[in-house]
Amino acid sequence: MLHLNMTTTKTNLLTWPVIIAALGYFVDIYDLLLFAIVRIQSLTDLGLNPDVVGTRILNFQMVGMLVGGILWGVLGDKRGRLSTLFGSIVLYSAANFACGLLPYVPKEQVADIYAWLRFFAGVGLAGELGAGITLVSESLPTKYRALGTSIVAGFGILGAVVAELTVNLAGSWSVAYLVGGLLGFALLLLRISVHESGIFESAKKQKHLKHGDFTMMFTNKSRFIRYISCVAIGLPIWYCVGVLVFLANQFGAAKGIAGVEPGKAIFWCYLLAAMGDLSSGPISYYLKSRRQAVFYFLLFTFVGVLLLLFSDYDSVGMYYFYCGWIGLGTGFWAMFVTLSAEQFGTNLRSTAATTIPNVVRGLVPLLLLSYEFLKAYFNPILAVLLVGILVFSFALIALHGTSETHERTLDFYEE
Repeated sequence: MLHLNMTTTKTNLLTWPVIIAALGYFVDIYDLLLFAIVRIQSLTDLGLNPDVVGTRILNFQMVGMLVGGILWGVLGDKRGRLSTLFGSIVLYSAANFACGLLPYVPKEQVADIYAWLRFFAGVGLAGELGAGITLVSESLPTKYRALGTSIVAGFGILGAVVAELTVNLAGSWSVAYLVGGLLGFALLLLRISVHESGIFESAKKQKHLKHGDFTMMFTNKSRFIRYISCVAIGLPIWYCVGVLVFLANQFGAAKGIAGVEPGKAIFWCYLLAAMGDLSSGPISYYLKSRRQAVFYFLLFTFVGVLLLLFSDYDSVGMYYFYCGWIGLGTGFWAMFVTLSAEQFGTNLRSTAATTIPNVVRGLVPLLLLSYEFLKAYFNPILAVLLVGILVFSFALIALHGTSETHERTLDFYEE
């Protein structure tokens, strides 16, 4: 039976770091998913091929996130979680605002400029979630960490829903980009009142420790296994989002369903993902286990993947329904990032929590290449399923070998 003192819980959870982190992740997701939402419309308006150029630009953004994950993760442990948040938000806000000005760029240069703007947006966006989750995790009492990060992700994921609504209401993809940039700069003003975590301030005084040394993840067998395992656990989330949902129009066509729009697929996926993230914290709290919660979410998600690909339906509405199912299942993103942060000591925690989710995102091009390779031998539905089986198998094996962190104190270091 789950017993919570609601007055005490609200007091502990609704702190300023949690609120600001939730708003930050909201803007992060808005800007991150905006290209996927407006990919077809924006590239068509700019006279470019949405499928050919769109994949290239998406890969630029995801590689940017991989680069940014390492950059901001290291800086977060060396300079502080707040420094990371300030730097990342300036970069991705400026890049997204610039995307709104693309209609005024010469046509012969617009494809390259669009790709590089998404690259720099990706670099900036990579710093938001990891640093935010690290700050919140180190600021909350141990038993409330999962609940706090669940609030951050559950609210933040609604940024994708608002991005889709903004595009529809504004009737212009370029205006939606401008709005995203302005939201980021507004958030920057709110961040000024947030303070650094006490755990990090204490860690800074430990002069003998290496802070933010990314190479330490690969120089110790135990740390390396922890790191790779965390990456594997999160990979099914971006297999579902970065392949099945982003390319919804292609898989809809493969099932003989016309009119499936990636923007609407993302809308329903992330609307339900918000519910998943909001529930993942309480489920973990009730089970007293991060690992069990993630295990059940993985199974639920894989069932959704099978239903989306192989169940007998012929309507656009049902495709969106299964996108919502998958979104609900992948709502363990906050739990995954929290689990990753809790695996490592304070002097490497930001490095881990920021790089791991962005390595996952950065592997999307590899998933897409694997899918494209398999399409030469199988139909699209079977090809994407084979990629999925591999991804989910790795995740379950990695989860089995990962240590439980539900009641672990975070005041420890990596030597």
